[in-house]
Amino acid sequence: MMDESQRHYAAYVLFNQAMADHLQIHSTDLQCMGLLGMESRPVSTGEIARLTGLTPGSATRMVDRLEKAGLVVRQPDPADRRRALVTLTPLARERVGAAWDVPGKAFAEVLEKYDDAELAVIADYLHRAAEAGRAQADRLTKEA
Repeated sequence: MMDESQRHYAAYVLFNQAMADHLQIHSTDLQCMGLLGMESRPVSTGEIARLTGLTPGSATRMVDRLEKAGLVVRQPDPADRRRALVTLTPLARERVGAAWDVPGKAFAEVLEKYDDAELAVIADYLHRAAEAGRAQADRLTKEA
């Protein structure tokens, strides 16, 4: 099982890089855009740093890059005018959505082979694995 898990993560890293190359952006930028797309509200650069594991300075430079490319927009935080909130632009949603069309269908075809109970187990595994991955990334970062 561990071998298959490692193969899955390796394949995902390769897929992520291919998608980023296709969109002509950095793979970290793609991950940031994906995470922003899942947020229900605009987020601060500090929150982006937390979500991506980047330092605050690196997160700021990434947001600068994405803003220059027209993929995110900064807006003043109504609760704190000194802070900006970041959200995806419609262009970003359109570009990423179009790029995900074919891969999304391919991944959906894989999932169609499972019943609801099996999908619940898969979702549980993915959630727990993501939590373990974040915890291990934090541990490794603190040890460095």
